[in-house]
Amino acid sequence: MEKYKERGVSAKKEEVHNAIIGKIDKGIFPGAFCKIVEDYLGNDKKFCNIMHADGAGTKSSLAYIYYRETGDLNVFKGITMDSLAMNIDDLLCTGVYDNFIVSNTIGRNSKFIPGEIIKTIIHAYKDISDWFKDLGINIFLTGGETADVGDIVRTLIVDTTVTARARKNEIITNEKIKPGLVIIGLSSCGKANYEKDYNSGIGSNGLTSAKHDLFNKIYKDKYPESLNPEINDNLSYCGPYKLTDTIPDLPINIGKAALSPTRTYAPILKIILQKYKKNIGGMVHCTGGGQTKCLKFGKNIHYLKNNLFDIPPIFKIIKNISKTAYREMYQVFNMGHRLELYIEDKFSDDIIKISRSFGVDAKIIGNIKESSKNKLSINSPEGIIEYQ
Repeated sequence: MEKYKERGVSAKKEEVHNAIIGKIDKGIFPGAFCKIVEDYLGNDKKFCNIMHADGAGTKSSLAYIYYRETGDLNVFKGITMDSLAMNIDDLLCTGVYDNFIVSNTIGRNSKFIPGEIIKTIIHAYKDISDWFKDLGINIFLTGGETADVGDIVRTLIVDTTVTARARKNEIITNEKIKPGLVIIGLSSCGKANYEKDYNSGIGSNGLTSAKHDLFNKIYKDKYPESLNPEINDNLSYCGPYKLTDTIPDLPINIGKAALSPTRTYAPILKIILQKYKKNIGGMVHCTGGGQTKCLKFGKNIHYLKNNLFDIPPIFKIIKNISKTAYREMYQVFNMGHRLELYIEDKFSDDIIKISRSFGVDAKIIGNIKESSKNKLSINSPEGIIEYQ
């Protein structure tokens, strides 16, 4: 993970987690995927409130370069989707699948980010919320803040905060994650029937590595505002590709593959949760930490992931170009599926069928055993990798 750290990012976020240990209230369901608090909004003891904040991260700087190179504003619609999906799908893991209240925060350097980009993003929030409603999921926009903060933002930051209210007895607390359950993974790549284009599956994690490992040094000279100037030269834009290059394994150019909007599983999970919420032991959104995210949930659990999806082309390309070890790849990227459900095997066939009916592949990717402490075993192309 040294290369990742030298670029100013951390897959494990050790410093963040160490800072909050023993200091921060973890809410009324401390094992849940998101922090959940009492119903301060409605003051009803049967209900609870959930709020989550996240964003598109480094991906927005890559979108900026693509826009400057091609004039394509649509990449910022994708960035908006990234910011929304990272939040919506986190909340889905608590069992909430409707009536999301959304606010956004945009920080820009106005020297490089013109008004047409801001207009595109703001309109995209409205268009995407309407699209969610067409899929049967209500999103309510409450506005937000666009700040000109050129002293601290080199190009653009697009963040979102989402709030929901739910009954306490309907929350997935992850306390039921236990030995004997299977792990169902929902694919991150391909083309869902609710998506317009092929999705590489990259999501919104690991983009700092992807950007610098894939793309050519010409972008450092041409767009110095797109990166941290303190990154060592041998770690910045050290790849062979231009954004518009085509690669045989990808149906879209490499730039658009890296900018594929983060897939939401909301329409799939709405049906699954309506049928099986009481039976689900837990759910994990494989974002920060990639395939090791699950280690933060459950107690004395051994996660065995021994039947993963074939690694999608985008991750194979990053792996081959960067020579990154599989151990690090699985900690940084989702590597093929971005959502996991833990449930009894007898429910798996129908859940897989539901997902596939939306054009999203799903399968049992592993199972759960007992352990003296949380650990993870991944069957990789180079053998079994262990994490604790």
